[in-house]
Amino acid sequence: LMPLILVGISFCAEAQTRARTIQDFDSNWKFYLGNADDAKQISFNDAPWRSLNLPHDWSIELPFDSTSPTGNGGGALRGGIGWYRKTFTIPASSKSKHIFIDFDGVYMNSEVFINGRSLGVRPNGYISFRYELTPYLKFGNEKNLIAVKVSNDPQPNSRWYSGSGIYRNVWLVTTNDVFIDHWGTYVTTPKVNNNEATITINTSIINATKSTKNISITTIIYDAANKE
Repeated sequence: LMPLILVGISFCAEAQTRARTIQDFDSNWKFYLGNADDAKQISFNDAPWRSLNLPHDWSIELPFDSTSPTGNGGGALRGGIGWYRKTFTIPASSKSKHIFIDFDGVYMNSEVFINGRSLGVRPNGYISFRYELTPYLKFGNEKNLIAVKVSNDPQPNSRWYSGSGIYRNVWLVTTNDVFIDHWGTYVTTPKVNNNEATITINTSIINATKSTKNISITTIIYDAANKE
Protein backbone atom coordinates (compact mmCIF):
# COMPACT_ATOMS: atom_id res chain seq x y z
CA LEU A 1 0.00 0.00 0.00
CA MET A 2 1.30 3.47 -0.91
CA PRO A 3 1.72 6.24 1.69
CA LEU A 4 -0.76 9.01 2.34
CA ILE A 5 -0.14 12.69 2.96
CA LEU A 6 -2.76 13.87 5.44
CA VAL A 7 -3.96 17.46 5.25
CA GLY A 8 -6.52 18.72 7.75
CA ILE A 9 -8.16 16.89 10.63
CA SER A 10 -10.50 14.12 9.46
CA PHE A 11 -12.69 12.74 6.65
CA CYS A 12 -15.67 14.81 5.52
CA ALA A 13 -18.73 12.82 6.56
CA GLU A 14 -20.67 13.63 3.38
CA ALA A 15 -17.76 12.70 1.10
CA GLN A 16 -17.19 9.46 3.01
CA THR A 17 -20.85 8.53 2.62
CA ARG A 18 -20.56 8.91 -1.15
CA ALA A 19 -17.27 6.97 -1.21
CA ARG A 20 -18.61 4.00 0.75
CA THR A 21 -21.85 2.06 0.43
CA ILE A 22 -23.11 -0.45 2.98
CA GLN A 23 -25.66 -2.97 1.71
CA ASP A 24 -27.86 -5.14 3.92
CA PHE A 25 -26.81 -8.70 3.02
CA ASP A 26 -29.28 -10.60 5.25
CA SER A 27 -31.87 -11.67 2.69
CA ASN A 28 -32.25 -14.78 0.53
CA TRP A 29 -29.83 -17.29 2.02
CA LYS A 30 -30.03 -21.08 1.76
CA PHE A 31 -29.42 -23.22 4.85
CA TYR A 32 -28.69 -26.88 5.55
CA LEU A 33 -28.22 -28.45 8.98
CA GLY A 34 -25.52 -31.08 8.58
CA ASN A 35 -22.19 -31.50 6.85
CA ALA A 36 -21.98 -30.86 3.11
CA ASP A 37 -18.35 -30.24 2.18
CA ASP A 38 -19.13 -29.80 -1.53
CA ALA A 39 -21.42 -26.85 -0.68
CA LYS A 40 -18.53 -24.42 -1.14
CA GLN A 41 -18.55 -25.15 -4.89
CA ILE A 42 -20.59 -22.99 -7.28
CA SER A 43 -21.95 -26.08 -9.06
CA PHE A 44 -23.43 -27.54 -5.87
CA ASN A 45 -27.22 -27.93 -6.01
CA ASP A 46 -28.78 -26.26 -2.97
CA ALA A 47 -32.34 -26.28 -4.34
CA PRO A 48 -33.59 -28.68 -1.60
CA TRP A 49 -32.12 -26.47 1.13
CA ARG A 50 -34.25 -24.24 3.31
CA SER A 51 -34.57 -20.56 2.30
CA LEU A 52 -34.26 -18.00 5.09
CA ASN A 53 -33.16 -14.50 6.05
CA LEU A 54 -30.48 -13.70 8.59
CA PRO A 55 -29.92 -13.42 11.51
CA HIS A 56 -30.52 -17.12 12.15
CA ASP A 57 -29.98 -19.49 15.09
CA TRP A 58 -30.60 -23.14 14.31
CA SER A 59 -30.20 -24.39 17.91
CA ILE A 60 -33.29 -22.57 19.16
CA GLU A 61 -35.29 -24.34 16.44
CA LEU A 62 -34.33 -27.78 17.81
CA PRO A 63 -36.18 -29.60 20.60
CA PHE A 64 -34.91 -29.29 24.16
CA ASP A 65 -32.87 -32.38 24.97
CA SER A 66 -31.82 -33.50 28.46
CA THR A 67 -29.01 -35.55 26.88
CA SER A 68 -27.62 -32.65 24.81
CA PRO A 69 -23.81 -32.37 25.25
CA THR A 70 -24.26 -28.61 25.67
CA GLY A 71 -25.69 -29.27 29.12
CA ASN A 72 -28.04 -27.00 31.02
CA GLY A 73 -25.62 -24.08 30.66
CA GLY A 74 -26.01 -24.32 26.89
CA GLY A 75 -29.78 -24.38 27.13
CA ALA A 76 -30.03 -28.17 26.60
CA LEU A 77 -30.12 -27.44 22.85
CA ARG A 78 -27.77 -29.17 20.44
CA GLY A 79 -25.19 -27.49 18.22
CA GLY A 80 -23.77 -29.43 15.28
CA ILE A 81 -22.64 -28.26 11.83
CA GLY A 82 -24.57 -26.04 9.43
CA TRP A 83 -23.99 -24.52 5.97
CA TYR A 84 -25.25 -21.24 4.49
CA ARG A 85 -25.14 -20.23 0.81
CA LYS A 86 -26.12 -17.08 -1.07
CA THR A 87 -25.80 -16.12 -4.74
CA PHE A 88 -25.51 -12.47 -5.76
CA THR A 89 -24.30 -10.21 -8.54
CA ILE A 90 -22.02 -7.18 -8.52
CA PRO A 91 -22.55 -4.41 -11.11
CA ALA A 92 -19.83 -3.88 -13.70
CA SER A 93 -19.52 -0.30 -12.46
CA SER A 94 -17.95 -1.67 -9.26
CA LYS A 95 -14.92 -3.21 -11.00
CA SER A 96 -12.72 -0.34 -9.81
CA LYS A 97 -14.02 -0.60 -6.21
CA HIS A 98 -13.05 -2.64 -3.16
CA ILE A 99 -15.77 -4.95 -1.89
CA PHE A 100 -15.86 -6.50 1.58
CA ILE A 101 -18.20 -8.78 3.48
CA ASP A 102 -18.72 -7.95 7.16
CA PHE A 103 -20.10 -10.50 9.62
CA ASP A 104 -21.35 -9.08 12.91
CA GLY A 105 -21.21 -12.52 14.54
CA VAL A 106 -21.14 -16.22 13.61
CA TYR A 107 -21.18 -18.93 16.27
CA MET A 108 -18.75 -20.61 15.86
CA ASN A 109 -15.68 -22.00 14.01
CA SER A 110 -16.81 -20.46 10.73
CA GLU A 111 -15.13 -20.82 7.35
CA VAL A 112 -16.17 -18.47 4.54
CA PHE A 113 -15.83 -19.26 0.82
CA ILE A 114 -16.28 -16.99 -2.20
CA ASN A 115 -16.76 -18.79 -5.52
CA GLY A 116 -15.16 -21.93 -4.05
CA ARG A 117 -12.13 -20.18 -2.53
CA SER A 118 -11.63 -20.17 1.23
CA LEU A 119 -11.26 -16.68 2.71
CA GLY A 120 -10.36 -17.84 6.21
CA VAL A 121 -11.47 -19.49 9.44
CA ARG A 122 -12.69 -17.79 12.61
CA PRO A 123 -12.38 -20.13 15.61
CA ASN A 124 -14.56 -18.09 17.95
CA GLY A 125 -18.09 -16.80 17.68
CA TYR A 126 -18.66 -13.45 19.38
CA ILE A 127 -16.44 -10.90 17.63
CA SER A 128 -17.31 -9.40 14.23
CA PHE A 129 -14.96 -9.86 11.27
CA ARG A 130 -14.40 -8.88 7.64
CA TYR A 131 -13.05 -10.44 4.42
CA GLU A 132 -12.24 -8.70 1.15
CA LEU A 133 -14.00 -10.28 -1.83
CA THR A 134 -12.61 -8.07 -4.60
CA PRO A 135 -9.96 -10.38 -6.17
CA TYR A 136 -12.39 -13.30 -6.52
CA LEU A 137 -15.58 -11.62 -7.77
CA LYS A 138 -17.33 -11.80 -11.13
CA PHE A 139 -19.00 -8.61 -12.34
CA GLY A 140 -22.04 -7.81 -14.41
CA ASN A 141 -24.64 -10.53 -14.91
CA GLU A 142 -22.39 -13.38 -13.73
CA LYS A 143 -23.40 -14.83 -10.37
CA ASN A 144 -21.16 -15.07 -7.32
CA LEU A 145 -21.52 -17.57 -4.49
CA ILE A 146 -20.77 -16.93 -0.83
CA ALA A 147 -20.79 -20.08 1.33
CA VAL A 148 -20.31 -20.28 5.09
CA LYS A 149 -19.60 -23.44 7.07
CA VAL A 150 -20.40 -23.14 10.79
CA SER A 151 -19.36 -25.75 13.36
CA ASN A 152 -20.81 -25.47 16.85
CA ASP A 153 -19.35 -28.85 17.70
CA PRO A 154 -17.88 -30.46 19.82
CA GLN A 155 -19.71 -29.51 22.97
CA PRO A 156 -19.68 -28.05 25.57
CA ASN A 157 -17.85 -24.91 24.44
CA SER A 158 -19.65 -22.10 26.30
CA ARG A 159 -20.74 -21.34 29.86
CA TRP A 160 -24.12 -20.02 28.64
CA TYR A 161 -26.49 -20.40 25.72
CA SER A 162 -24.65 -19.30 22.58
CA GLY A 163 -26.95 -20.25 19.73
CA SER A 164 -25.61 -21.65 16.46
CA GLY A 165 -25.16 -20.10 13.03
CA ILE A 166 -25.00 -16.62 11.52
CA TYR A 167 -26.85 -15.10 14.44
CA ARG A 168 -26.08 -11.44 13.66
CA ASN A 169 -26.32 -9.24 10.56
CA VAL A 170 -24.14 -9.45 7.43
CA TRP A 171 -23.15 -6.43 5.29
CA LEU A 172 -21.66 -5.93 1.85
CA VAL A 173 -19.38 -2.87 1.93
CA THR A 174 -18.08 -1.14 -1.21
CA THR A 175 -15.34 1.51 -1.06
CA ASN A 176 -13.05 3.51 -3.32
CA ASP A 177 -9.28 2.92 -3.47
CA VAL A 178 -8.73 5.29 -0.53
CA PHE A 179 -10.94 4.52 2.45
CA ILE A 180 -11.19 4.43 6.22
CA ASP A 181 -9.97 1.06 7.49
CA HIS A 182 -12.26 -1.42 9.20
CA TRP A 183 -12.65 -0.19 12.81
CA GLY A 184 -10.41 2.64 11.61
CA THR A 185 -11.83 5.48 13.72
CA TYR A 186 -10.81 5.67 17.38
CA VAL A 187 -12.28 8.47 19.51
CA THR A 188 -11.34 9.21 23.14
CA THR A 189 -12.07 12.06 25.56
CA PRO A 190 -9.00 12.23 27.84
CA LYS A 191 -10.25 15.41 29.55
CA VAL A 192 -13.87 16.31 30.30
CA ASN A 193 -15.34 18.85 32.72
CA ASN A 194 -18.43 21.07 32.93
CA ASN A 195 -16.96 23.71 30.66
CA GLU A 196 -14.90 21.91 28.04
CA ALA A 197 -13.65 18.60 26.74
CA THR A 198 -10.55 17.42 24.94
CA ILE A 199 -11.32 15.01 22.12
CA THR A 200 -8.67 12.85 20.48
CA ILE A 201 -9.44 11.23 17.14
CA ASN A 202 -7.21 8.66 15.44
CA THR A 203 -8.24 7.59 11.92
CA SER A 204 -6.56 4.81 9.94
CA ILE A 205 -6.74 5.34 6.17
CA ILE A 206 -6.00 2.67 3.55
CA ASN A 207 -4.47 3.73 0.25
CA ALA A 208 -4.87 0.76 -2.11
CA THR A 209 -3.40 2.56 -5.13
CA LYS A 210 0.18 2.51 -6.40
CA SER A 211 0.75 6.22 -5.90
CA THR A 212 0.95 8.72 -3.04
CA LYS A 213 -2.31 10.56 -2.35
CA ASN A 214 -3.01 13.97 -0.85
CA ILE A 215 -6.21 13.81 1.17
CA SER A 216 -7.93 16.00 3.71
CA ILE A 217 -9.90 14.67 6.65
CA THR A 218 -12.72 16.55 8.36
CA THR A 219 -14.48 15.40 11.53
CA ILE A 220 -17.90 16.78 12.46
CA ILE A 221 -18.89 16.65 16.14
CA TYR A 222 -22.62 16.77 16.83
CA ASP A 223 -24.08 18.21 20.03
CA ALA A 224 -26.58 15.63 21.26
CA ALA A 225 -28.30 18.29 23.36
CA ASN A 226 -28.96 20.44 20.30
CA LYS A 227 -32.03 19.04 18.55
CA GLU A 228 -32.11 21.62 15.75
